[in-house]
Amino acid sequence: MNVLIVEDERHNSRMLMDMVQNMRPAWHFYEPLESVSDVVEWLGNNPQPDLIFMDIQLSDGICFNIFEKTNVQSMVIFTTAYDEYAIQSFKVNSIDYLLKPIKEKELQNAIEKFEQWHEKTNSQTPENNYGELVELIKSASTPTEYRKRFMVSKGKSLIKLDTENIAYFTKEEQTCFAVTFNNEQYLIDFTLDKLEQTLNPEMFFRCNRGAIINIEAIQRVESAFGSKLHVHTNVQGNKILKVSRLKASSFKNWVDK
Repeated sequence: MNVLIVEDERHNSRMLMDMVQNMRPAWHFYEPLESVSDVVEWLGNNPQPDLIFMDIQLSDGICFNIFEKTNVQSMVIFTTAYDEYAIQSFKVNSIDYLLKPIKEKELQNAIEKFEQWHEKTNSQTPENNYGELVELIKSASTPTEYRKRFMVSKGKSLIKLDTENIAYFTKEEQTCFAVTFNNEQYLIDFTLDKLEQTLNPEMFFRCNRGAIINIEAIQRVESAFGSKLHVHTNVQGNKILKVSRLKASSFKNWVDK
């Protein structure tokens, strides 16, 4: 079998090559490639390999650009360190998907799947609709429509509460409340887990098990005991929210975008 590895980190390509060679020492490997442009040029000037191990994130873009620029007839096993892609999209035809760090057993299963396809088709690569795969990935990565408002009770009336006016969400026992910048509190018929899925992560952050904060509510942040953080808000009454030790690093990265 002739095999091509497409990976923008040489250490990873060498490690993957060593793993595969230990399992299939008779296979022949081409020199690994690192970018979309390299792969497009290489495929245009060389016979198609039997199998390509292809990283999704390459040095000059996403690997799916390759399929839009050239006709890939080889079987492909995708590799990536990112699990936000629609994994099931890769489980079509002869395609497989490996999440980094690659586990030996999963690699073995992927190789065996490739060999079964190859044997079944009498050494001819089955037709794979990579164009369809690209469209699936594009649709899967379409920006989510995040919640913009809530209908909440105020006295005997129902009012519209825009998410941009909510400074933070908090949980008291099993009840969830939205607190505005004016320190008005409204009952929300959601759990914090569900809210975390429906709120724009650019605007809101789950700072601990009992609170989700709006980026616009942050006045200043102080370090606290045990690597925790105390967030002073600009809400009336100067409410302080705590960021757990496990969330502190992610919180800093979120604020510092």
